[in-house]
Amino acid sequence: MQRFNIDELAAQVTEQYQNFVVNEVNDSCLRLAVFTGEYPWHRHPDADELFMVLEGELFIDFEERETVALRPHDIFTVPAGVIHRTRAEQRTVNLCFERAAATTEFIS
Repeated sequence: MQRFNIDELAAQVTEQYQNFVVNEVNDSCLRLAVFTGEYPWHRHPDADELFMVLEGELFIDFEERETVALRPHDIFTVPAGVIHRTRAEQRTVNLCFERAAATTEFIS
């Protein structure tokens, strides 16, 4: 059992991109992502991915639908198998809930 403070963890990030598991519960994990820029196009064929923005603005681009813009306290779920990428024009802090053993397939 351990206490975590998301604001403190995010404040420690100085790199342009950092994404790490904060904690695991059953077969799921909570990830903290702090970044500026673009993450590559990818999909998770066997798992949904839920995003919650804490700071900044997160854009989720899709191959076959319009981009979704998320601001602090917005939540959005990307269904399993959907090709997407995340990007941020300025520092963005978000949480991602997903299956800990989720497969990621990068699209070239």
